[in-house]
Amino acid sequence: MSRLHPFSRTTVPSAPCRLACILPGLVLCCLVALAAIGLEWVERLSTGRAWLEALVLAILLGAIVRTLWSPGARFLAGIHFSAKYLLEAAIVLIGAMLSFDAIAASGPALLLTIVAMVLLSIATGYVIARLLGLPKRLATLIACGNAICGNSAIAAVAPAIGARGEEVAAAISFTAILGIAVVLSLPLVGDWLGMTPQGYGVFAGLTVYAVPQVLAAASPFSPLSVQVGTLVKLVRVLMLGPVVFCFSLVGVRDAETGEQEDRRKRSLLATVTHFVPWFILGFLAVAIARNSGAIPDTVATGAVKISTCLTVIAMAALGLEVDIRSLAHAGPRASAAAMLSLLVLCTLSALAIACLDLG
Repeated sequence: MSRLHPFSRTTVPSAPCRLACILPGLVLCCLVALAAIGLEWVERLSTGRAWLEALVLAILLGAIVRTLWSPGARFLAGIHFSAKYLLEAAIVLIGAMLSFDAIAASGPALLLTIVAMVLLSIATGYVIARLLGLPKRLATLIACGNAICGNSAIAAVAPAIGARGEEVAAAISFTAILGIAVVLSLPLVGDWLGMTPQGYGVFAGLTVYAVPQVLAAASPFSPLSVQVGTLVKLVRVLMLGPVVFCFSLVGVRDAETGEQEDRRKRSLLATVTHFVPWFILGFLAVAIARNSGAIPDTVATGAVKISTCLTVIAMAALGLEVDIRSLAHAGPRASAAAMLSLLVLCTLSALAIACLDLG
């Protein structure tokens, strides 16, 4: 049943109602995740190793299911819950496997490199997109998506620059497909370049779009790659706040209407009030507790296992949100801009790791 909220006339769904709402989608995500785990087991049994980890397989299977069959409205709440909240919980638990000693070996050069790569990637991505003839706002969206965290960055920057709906759709439509391609190809690139586990973790954290994709891309290397990649990626995500704040102040937009100005102000307020996501604070809190000895080894091991299971389910959910057919709706120039910008980011990151000895 629903109950009346004490401060409004609207009803707030009760816990059983909320559970019933998310259950169909959650079950679907779990089934896709179980299929991915089963395929990984078959790989190990038949070839002696898992060429594609369950994390990657979950994204691929989810995307295939989504392309062949569009889940109805009853599944959407559970898919969104799995992609967002289960993933955030998994990120918090990953803090139990983070070693400050391993990260400290990189020194302040790592932090400076992350900031420099984000800023340089935004600049080069924007220039590439403009040279390909894209409008300023679309060029800005593509550049920020590549430089920081894909769709999340595009959605956050869009209201700050007064981007139109079709511009946001064009920027986002290719990101999910390109993100999966990066997850699949990046381990091969890291192996070809002869990167160490730490160096590859930095490489993955600097180039991959989303946190779960970093986990999938880093897992084939080593647990250290996952630790380093997650930390580097979270620092990149933190750059979203200052970037949106700057765009909210200076903007890359034409003459604004009153509605656009109101939207910009709301974006600025949202940036200030949500500057640090809760799961990043939770991740750091768990990491501090673990490195201070407050979390024993047995608990940390269990937390990591739970985190892995939650991440596979979240991966399945992210795959279920990707329709490969949407690639056809991305204009060729936008697609080229996204791919070239990402290629430049990968090249710059690899050079920085080699020149600054971050690996």
